[in-house]
This record gives sequence, structure tokens and C-alpha cells, in this order.
Amino acid sequence: QVLLVESGGGVVQPGGSLRPSCLASETTFSLYGMGWFGQAPGKDREFVAGISRSGTRTIYGDSVKGRFTISRDSDTNALHLSMNDLNLEDTADYYCAAGWPGDYYNVLSRAHDYDYWGQGTQVTVSS
Repeated sequence: QVLLVESGGGVVQPGGSLRPSCLASETTFSLYGMGWFGQAPGKDREFVAGISRSGTRTIYGDSVKGRFTISRDSDTNALHLSMNDLNLEDTADYYCAAGWPGDYYNVLSRAHDYDYWGQGTQVTVSS
């Protein structure tokens, strides 16, 4: 069982930045592919970003490419999402997730590939 706890959400103006983080309880954090998903009010949860076990490969959803950066730190069992140039459409609850990728360099991008989920952190972009 992997427990995931997100933090670092908040309220920001358009064009601003946030850096949510996710701490994993499991000391075998490095065995899991990690990802972030966002769920806007009234919408389905959608893929935002994923990162391989190695930390060297990443994939991003089309709406966040060039603005968001996913990273991981195996020393602290932490996953981060650097969010820049935020816009109103980025308002959502953001969830981190962990899954078994089957390969050191594989990146998971589908929700059903992930086995463990955090409770979410809210990001609100508002003027």
C-alpha cells in the first residue's frame, strides 16, 4: 500500500505559478511510475503529466505542454508539479498517482494504469 499526500495548491491570479507536491509513504517510491491528474468542476479526471521511474522521461497533456514540469526526488519520496503561466482553465483538483510501469523508462498516461491515488489538492486560478 502506498499512501500519497498532496500539498501546495492554492489560489493564484492568471499568469501566476504554483508548485504542488506529493509525498509518498512507501520507501520503494523509486519502483513506481508517477503522474498528476486534474479534475475540473463537472468534468472527468484528465491526465496532466507523467514521469518514469528513472525520472528521465516525461509526458504531458496537450493543454499544459510548455507550462508545467513534473519532477521527482527519490531521496525524499516526493513528486512535484511546477505550474507556470496558469490560466482560468487550469482550475481543478490535482491528484498524484503511482503505478507499476513494468519498465524503468516507461511513462504511464492512463488513469487505469495507476494503482494508488492521493486525496488531491485544489488549484484555483482567479482574477
